[in-house]
Amino acid sequence: MLQLDAVQTLAFAGLALFLGYGLCRAIPVLGRYNLPPPVIGGLVFAIAAWIAHGRGEALFVLDTGLQAPLMIAFFTTVGVNASLRLLKISGRQVVVFLLLASLFAVAQNLLGMAVAVGFDLDPLFGVLAGSTTLTGGPATGLAFAPLFEEAGVQGAESIAVASAMGGIVLGGLAGGPVITVLIRRFGLVSSRPHDHAAPVDETSGSAQTEAQREFGALKSIVVILVAMWLGAWVSGWISATGITLPAYVGAMLVGALIRNLDDATGWIGLSVPTTDLIGNVSLSLFLAVALMNLKLWELAGLALPLLVNLGLQLAMVVAFCSVVFRVMGRDYDAAVMGGGFIGFMLGTTANAMAVMRTLVERYGAAPRAFLVAPLVGAFFIDFSNALIITTFINIFD
Repeated sequence: MLQLDAVQTLAFAGLALFLGYGLCRAIPVLGRYNLPPPVIGGLVFAIAAWIAHGRGEALFVLDTGLQAPLMIAFFTTVGVNASLRLLKISGRQVVVFLLLASLFAVAQNLLGMAVAVGFDLDPLFGVLAGSTTLTGGPATGLAFAPLFEEAGVQGAESIAVASAMGGIVLGGLAGGPVITVLIRRFGLVSSRPHDHAAPVDETSGSAQTEAQREFGALKSIVVILVAMWLGAWVSGWISATGITLPAYVGAMLVGALIRNLDDATGWIGLSVPTTDLIGNVSLSLFLAVALMNLKLWELAGLALPLLVNLGLQLAMVVAFCSVVFRVMGRDYDAAVMGGGFIGFMLGTTANAMAVMRTLVERYGAAPRAFLVAPLVGAFFIDFSNALIITTFINIFD
């Protein structure tokens, strides 16, 4: 049996991470539905541990002391990149789309709770299998899992992963076909039918030197660490009021405050791509560690409630797509936004982007959709969803 300390565990997680990337390249269906490589690699180790557990053995014992800091670092980068100035880009539509997504996240939890009660389970099981893992994806599900465990939901980490993975697959499968039907039914056409590439942001200016890149990375790292430091105080102060919050919320709020102060003053000059890179590395390692440490045998007896919940959630998001289409303008861009909505309300922003890219490659560009959906799916929904989940936990705990 391997008994690993914190650094060894992180190295082991790195191996699992690259195993996941290798499997996603070797097995096309994994990449086609945007299954996260850290989750795939970590699950391989978790399944091996499950098999060993069934034989009364243990393959490894992990020290997960670095798991929480990695998770907080990732969500801090989400806060640091949540610039209110982004709302000026199609601002009204971003706000409306965020309101629709937030309303639907509440509906996901209510439906999940109804399913849980129907199977005589804790209602918070439905919240965990609702917006926590479907809107939030595996990262948010694993971040909130300790709070659900404290509230009495046993095996919360395993439930979170199973629900999130199911949602990602369903979102990837359903988004394209549903919106294709919508486009054909209403005879929608792109304003730029021959431009099939998704719009990208272009920046001007000379290339940075190596010293400038290093200094920019150092600024981002220090800002993230300071936000995590101050955020711990903020989270402690909020928790002292009796409100249950995940550990990352304070750091995410401080990160957003720093970002918007920097936008107003330009004192720091934070780089969004650099912060994204740091966040993605932190997220990948966090997910790999968390997945490797899963106890999949705790899912015994919960497969049917999870499947029923996922089926009903899929039906609800497909039905709600018509609302999104009408509210967002009843045009081609609104339809493509609906595809993105299915993608990130059942999985991740990567799912949403994959669905939308598939649509624009066939029917033409949808520039407004590619401005609005990623802003909401990648940044703003994380804030509102954290508030929604926290409210449900505090009410029903």
